[in-house]
Amino acid sequence: MAKQTTWSERWSPAELVVAFGELLQGEAFFVVDGERRILHWSEGATELLGFSADEAIGEHCLVVNRCESCVRGCGIAEHGAVDGASITLYDKGGSPVPVIKHGRAFFDSEGTFLGGIERLRPSPPERVTIRASSSTEVVDFHGFRSQDPRVRELFDIVRHVAHTDGTVLVRGESGSGKELIARAIHLESPRHKGPFVAVNCAALSPGLLESELFGHVRGAFTGAVKDRAGVFTRANGGTLFLDEVAELPPELQAKLLRVLQERAFVPVGGSRTIEVDVRIVAATHRSLRAEVEAGRFREDLMYRLRVIPLYLPPLRDRAGDIHVLLNHFIERAADRIGRRVEAVSPEAMRALLDHSWPGNVRELINVAEYAVIVGRGPDVQIEHLPPEFREKRGTAPGWDPDLDERAQIERALEQSGGHIGDAAELLGMSRPTFWRKRKKYGI
Repeated sequence: MAKQTTWSERWSPAELVVAFGELLQGEAFFVVDGERRILHWSEGATELLGFSADEAIGEHCLVVNRCESCVRGCGIAEHGAVDGASITLYDKGGSPVPVIKHGRAFFDSEGTFLGGIERLRPSPPERVTIRASSSTEVVDFHGFRSQDPRVRELFDIVRHVAHTDGTVLVRGESGSGKELIARAIHLESPRHKGPFVAVNCAALSPGLLESELFGHVRGAFTGAVKDRAGVFTRANGGTLFLDEVAELPPELQAKLLRVLQERAFVPVGGSRTIEVDVRIVAATHRSLRAEVEAGRFREDLMYRLRVIPLYLPPLRDRAGDIHVLLNHFIERAADRIGRRVEAVSPEAMRALLDHSWPGNVRELINVAEYAVIVGRGPDVQIEHLPPEFREKRGTAPGWDPDLDERAQIERALEQSGGHIGDAAELLGMSRPTFWRKRKKYGI
């Protein structure tokens, strides 16, 4: 245990807080008492995390100092000090703020924790190296790469359910990897030697979709010059993946329900019943319950499809995977065109992490390929990203292209009345980026 520092009889806690405040003027720091209630919250801490002194003082430190490691215990009371710990806090708006934390604890003569002081500094921007080692293991599950705990838990569930024949419903946004999960279920199952057949229910008209699902006989409609097997027949003995199942028209919902119940169907224009042995995995980006309540989807079919419901988080909710997947897709694209890419610049990585990724992994693949094709040199720079990443700042409401960056920051602070969060938003910057820019220019 570090040497304990005791409160001097000459100094009261209030006097020490004032002294620390004068010493660390402009820095992000706070002081807590023995119950970890905040006694002092600096202006720098407000600028960094967005909580005002009025909001912070008197609250438990975890209210405004939020991170997983903080919840487990920051170590100051146990060890007497924290020196240069790299952690990620979350500001008032919920955005991640990487910081370096230093802290010192104070004890009485009997070793009782009386309080402490912590200083926070934004982590310096780092050049993100391709193939950089990670403290969290990256799992490659049949082509789906992730280090996110929720996704890795999903992999475990897939391994368990794959050995049953229960119908699975995967819910997730477009481009998030639902078909990869469906293929993983197939490959982990006893049916892995059978066919895996996929059909997108939103990609075909109702007439064509019925024929695609169940097949047709010769003469069933104009152009049906010969018998054609549908996907249910082609997937016999294996797995059928029905993507965007919520888009099925009502008449096909009824027919699909009968197939799930009876494991048999009649082709379009036919009279003979065909029996099939197929495991169904369905997927949708919509809530089937909401579709049922809106009258667009059959409730009985919903229950038939979601025997085993699975949820795939969107890419924006698993920021750690952005690094993992970006590196993988950049390497893949670079190998394909014969270019060497070593790293991603801090500014480019910040733009990628700030992006909402509406197209999820599919969008990230396109961005990585664009950066490799357009870029020059060993690093991916901000100018190598697609236009929407470069134009964010230029289209921000407070950005004036005729001013340099220092003047932009000063102007935004003036327009926002000195409010850091509002000024950062005016310029299209995250709060930590705005903080670093202010420090850089001494504003």
